Amino acid sequence: MMTSRNNTKLIEQYLQGKLPVSRQIAFEARLLLQPKLRMDLYFQKKTYRLVQLYHRKKLKEELETVHQQIFSDPDKVDFQENIYRLFK
Repeated sequence: MMTSRNNTKLIEQYLQGKLPVSRQIAFEARLLLQPKLRMDLYFQKKTYRLVQLYHRKKLKEELETVHQQIFSDPDKVDFQENIYRLFK
């Protein structure tokens, strides 16, 4: 039986599509037979999704900060006008 750490590595490879076909088929067979492995896969997928959403939120916040800095500074009027022209 594999350790949890090995399962985590195997699940990562599976989710990233890095397993050879033979190992992928064997892994999917184990998923059918091992409820705990299925649960580990579910939570790993969930964790990846949460990390992705977190980083997306942080990027939006950073972009909004940059937007506020650029478009509220009177010294950057020329730059602002150039940007507006790009999107007309």
